[in-house]
Amino acid sequence: MNNGRFAISVHILTLLACEDGLVSSEYLAGSMKVNPVLVRKELANLRNFGLVESKEGKGGGSTLAKPANSIRMSDVYEAVKPATLLGKNRNEPNPECTVGRQINDHLDALYAEAEASLLKSLGKKTLAEFVRQFH
Repeated sequence: MNNGRFAISVHILTLLACEDGLVSSEYLAGSMKVNPVLVRKELANLRNFGLVESKEGKGGGSTLAKPANSIRMSDVYEAVKPATLLGKNRNEPNPECTVGRQINDHLDALYAEAEASLLKSLGKKTLAEFVRQFH
């Protein structure tokens, strides 16, 4: 996955797991050295997937929606995954070519296999296990 959203989301969730109470988007953004707007966008997405809860207004912020030991890294991946793991051909291959007319079907099968393997691996680690590396 090359769009950075997984790394940003894991960073957010790790900070939320390490902090007591509500954490502001400004604090999260400061840790990542990114614009708070980007953090709020990812927080909204993580909220939609039931990983984060937020309170707006003065004294507001975000917290984990459930215990870190019940959030799998595969849950985070599912929340931010790109349309395709490894990318698609930008052009339409030549249907007259033996390879060209079949390449996308075979690539799709290869990508599905790779993504299944990735999900299996990420599903073995919880956010809590990941967070323990920082203590």
